[in-house]
Amino acid sequence: MSSYEPAPDTAPQAQKQAQNQAQKQAQEQAAQSTSAEQAGTTGARHGGPSPARVGTVVWGLIVLALAALIIIGQLGLVVLNGTYVLIGLMIGAGAALVVGGLLSARGRDKESTTGKS
Repeated sequence: MSSYEPAPDTAPQAQKQAQNQAQKQAQEQAAQSTSAEQAGTTGARHGGPSPARVGTVVWGLIVLALAALIIIGQLGLVVLNGTYVLIGLMIGAGAALVVGGLLSARGRDKESTTGKS
């Protein structure tokens, strides 16, 4: 091949490869979303969305409480003792976990019974 001859056209091959890759990615994403939907409904009660777990809710409340206390402390509205704040959060979180676990167990017991003795 001399320097005056044009290079062969590889653009159609590159386009086909790009299309094939895009199709593969679309198929993988569709498979992932389908498996995620199936996984979300596998543990659900009666085919509906699964309820929030007590631990998740309690930890979320702890993080929100800490954020609120940090903001209040930075604004200078109240002087907070870190030890007392930590003890209070631990007591509140422990109580919330125990009560939430008991309520969750009570709810599961009602659903599992058939009403026949």
